[in-house]
Amino acid sequence: MQATPKPLPSDPPKRTRFIDGLNVAVKTGRRLGLVDPPRLEKAHLMAEARAATGLDDFGDPWFERPLDVLLQSIHAEARLNPAGKLAAEKQFHHVLRDRLLTQWWFARHPEILARPVKRPVVIVGPMRSGTTRMHRLLAADHRFSHMRSFETISPVPRPEFEEVLKGEKQDFRPVLASRIMKVARLANPRTLSIHPTGPYEPEEELGLLVASFWGMKHEAQWHVPSYGRWCESEDATPAYRHMKDLLRLIGWSQQVSSIRPWILKTPQHMLDLPALLTVFPDARLIFTHRDPESVVGSAASLAWNQTIIYSDHVDPKTIGEEWLRKTRLEIERMQAARAAIPAERMIDVQYEAMDADWRGTMERVYRFLDLDMEPAVPGMEDFIQRSNALKRRPHRYSLEQFGLTPERVHEELGDYVRSFDVPRENRSASA
Repeated sequence: MQATPKPLPSDPPKRTRFIDGLNVAVKTGRRLGLVDPPRLEKAHLMAEARAATGLDDFGDPWFERPLDVLLQSIHAEARLNPAGKLAAEKQFHHVLRDRLLTQWWFARHPEILARPVKRPVVIVGPMRSGTTRMHRLLAADHRFSHMRSFETISPVPRPEFEEVLKGEKQDFRPVLASRIMKVARLANPRTLSIHPTGPYEPEEELGLLVASFWGMKHEAQWHVPSYGRWCESEDATPAYRHMKDLLRLIGWSQQVSSIRPWILKTPQHMLDLPALLTVFPDARLIFTHRDPESVVGSAASLAWNQTIIYSDHVDPKTIGEEWLRKTRLEIERMQAARAAIPAERMIDVQYEAMDADWRGTMERVYRFLDLDMEPAVPGMEDFIQRSNALKRRPHRYSLEQFGLTPERVHEELGDYVRSFDVPRENRSASA
């Protein structure tokens, strides 16, 4: 007899007491002069990065425009709590220091920028539409290059990395990533069920766009709607150019052949396909599709579970409306951009098909890529086992938690369902 599924919760989950305790600790530390007051100001942040590294070349100054808008939006809209302000300041410092070190590496090893980045395979789909599963299955094939989680957190090696290449030192970046993940689990243990990962797990290149202070990562962790609208009105090409250069640096640091195609994916590509295709004109595209009820509900849940860490003033209905709007825009821009892409350079994959028969679906993808799949199957089977171990608990959510209904979502996104024959999902389970 089939077990009756548990009813989905009607209210979004609360944050852990760890964050409340951290807020008290930060406030107390500031009152006693043990913790410096936050200074989320561009000039100060850039000066601190210069002082920390002894460097002064940040590369293409275009990044200062999104940085300005993001800081303005944080001050006006995000309502960060004490721990949130501290975390934001550290994130900005990290990114700015990495930009300085990026240019240092390029000057020290000019051969890095000569590395080709040919025919990447780019997985494009709405947030929570199965892009991670597709990415990790393909990353199991050693004929492709892929980023690891510690590289999206810290894409730029430290100056002593040449000693790492000689075997004289350990790369500190995986250690740092492991520490960050432990803190993230303390802040919100649900993050592991929403996006299972580990320092060496294949990961998307979102951190390479964050290096230009660009993209949806900021919107999924802070309430910064004016920043999001600004990004939607801008040409993302400079951010994608910097991303490509960082891929060259990461490929060099991995010491792998530059003729291995990259496997890329991040939902940001749904909004920025023209920029992506300008920078990667020979990209092959895999589009993933999923029932918009699950896409919107899961995206809103992901944003909620991150935003409540950094702010004490988060409204679930505001998050629901924003991620419904964002999903609609992603789909509209994706459909508009596809009109200029040759049919032989793209393929569509349904989330439900991956669920029902991952092997048969991947065989179809490999025919599109004109590759024999058999050499990759053992690695893919290993990923399936590891993913089951990583995902300890199912991600449970509902549209109603965020003031939405299935009828509303399908009214707004029904054209997408019909255009791509997206099947409805069994609502007894969430992921």
